[in-house]
Amino acid sequence: MNHHNQLLKHISKFSALTNEDELLLTSKLRHKLVEKKDFLLQEGQVCNHYYFVLTGCLRFYKIINTGFEQILQFGIPNWWLSDYLSINNQRPSGYYIQAVEKTEVLVLTRYDADELFNEILAFNSYFRLMMQKAYTASLKKIELMLCESAEDRYLQFTTGFPEFVQLIPQYMLASFLGFTPQFLSGLRSKKL
Repeated sequence: MNHHNQLLKHISKFSALTNEDELLLTSKLRHKLVEKKDFLLQEGQVCNHYYFVLTGCLRFYKIINTGFEQILQFGIPNWWLSDYLSINNQRPSGYYIQAVEKTEVLVLTRYDADELFNEILAFNSYFRLMMQKAYTASLKKIELMLCESAEDRYLQFTTGFPEFVQLIPQYMLASFLGFTPQFLSGLRSKKL
């Protein structure tokens, strides 16, 4: 199977690449299989890659002062994930990117991405739209965290993404939604 086809199909929903554009883009991508719990990025490393998730799931998290992991984002199929602050500033990351399960990604280096953004206007446009989608998702999460009760956050997420909730461990769901695994257990026992 050509691993690039999934990305090319995804791009075609938002932007039109020429055959020449597709060849240039695919020449810059590397396929990588990431085993469960393996890291693509660890705190202290400078992030130099963008990851497009083909299958599986990645998590983007930080270890907070209390020693707990705070998951900020998940990378699911057809989603780009990176530490955009580290990659843009070329400074050490304060985050981790880790496989939740066996995951396939396409890897694009920062250097190659910059070249593609300049060479392929349609890819630049596509990537800008993906960043807008990521920004919108981040704003929605902030809104949920600041404006909704824990019960409402849980209900909205489990109603909106029921298949995803079944895929990830409950302690990760709790971390993502901003509460402890024990609190989540209590919510689930209420059968909300």
